[in-house]
Amino acid sequence: MKVQPLADRVLVRPMAAETKTASGIIIPDSAKEKPLEGKVLAVGNGTKDEEMILKEGDQVLYGKYAGTEIEIEGEKLLIMRQSDVLAVIK
Repeated sequence: MKVQPLADRVLVRPMAAETKTASGIIIPDSAKEKPLEGKVLAVGNGTKDEEMILKEGDQVLYGKYAGTEIEIEGEKLLIMRQSDVLAVIK
């Protein structure tokens, strides 16, 4: 299934959360923090007031509570507004 975000929205695949600490302790699922980094999979066209500056393939940082979680073909993705993205990692 192909998803095309509308207006100023982007589709992001969150990076996997850490499963072990540096000392080798395994972190249970209930204690894992939500990842704040991801890869942009698709972008909308922007709006007349806000130009789309993100592009597919960008590595981004986003806010802890940003976006709406959706599931596509068994994969959990986030769809969020471009303004929810805090930075692009270069």
